[in-house]
Amino acid sequence: MTRVPSRRIDSVIDAVGNTPLVRLRHVAKDAPGVEVYAKLELANPGGSVKDRAALRMMQDALADGRLTRDKTLIDSTSGNTGVAYSMLGAALGVRVKLVMPMNVSKPRKDIARAFGTEIIFSDPMEGSDGAIRDVRAIVAASPDTYFYPDQYANPSNPLAHYDGTGREILDAVGDKITHFVAGLGTTGTMMGTTRRLKEHARPIRCVAVEPSEALHGLEGLKHLESSLVPPIYDPRIPDEILHVTTEDGWTMADRLAREEGLHVGHSSGANVFAAVKIAERAQRESGGGCVVVIVCDRGDRYFAPMKWERRYVW
Repeated sequence: MTRVPSRRIDSVIDAVGNTPLVRLRHVAKDAPGVEVYAKLELANPGGSVKDRAALRMMQDALADGRLTRDKTLIDSTSGNTGVAYSMLGAALGVRVKLVMPMNVSKPRKDIARAFGTEIIFSDPMEGSDGAIRDVRAIVAASPDTYFYPDQYANPSNPLAHYDGTGREILDAVGDKITHFVAGLGTTGTMMGTTRRLKEHARPIRCVAVEPSEALHGLEGLKHLESSLVPPIYDPRIPDEILHVTTEDGWTMADRLAREEGLHVGHSSGANVFAAVKIAERAQRESGGGCVVVIVCDRGDRYFAPMKWERRYVW
């Protein structure tokens, strides 16, 4: 067993990033010549990939004066970014207010509130787009009260992944990686990480994951054709977009728990489903390769009953 030295840090914010990669051997068993690695963003202190973007947006705004202790940070979120803002706000002494769709899972609402965050609920039928419209109206009515980072349009979001996620992946598997897979939500992970990977000497095919249907159960992912497209999104960045059904994302999340010991959310299940398909394709075409896929968050944030549950009784 490899021993990783322990480290001392001054604040919880110093625990963000440097997440591990774990080899997925069982769910990718039909592609034995291809290494598939999950980038475990659930290992961030807030439990998701969104810790990275939230921290970078807050630090950049504190540095240039857009965010001060006299202002309240407000943003729209489907949950994980809200948890990240809330945790980091508590650590940095920043007040936080969030606009979330009413149907966001109860654990994420409860976690955000545990840090002292105020939550305003938007129409659940309007999804993340409804929350965006509501937060814009609140800020427009009282612009001096709030700092609105706007995670969908803030360049610090993809920069967090350009400087962090992409660099870490190259440090770990840069000499062998052939494919990178991430889902499209705010799109910051795909935009920033891909830009960094494309600077590497070897070609790396970067694949974006999107829900197959406009009405879906892959919380955190956006069906871009039917949604407000994030301003940070550049359609020229991904080499390919794979569409994944709700059923396939949920089933893969189940398999990861039972076969790999990884209890993850459904968007992570969708990402890994796509990564396995890519690995199987690489196995057929070249007999080898190395795929890195983003595992966004933990599955315990989805325990509360949801509309899309098929057979689950918690």
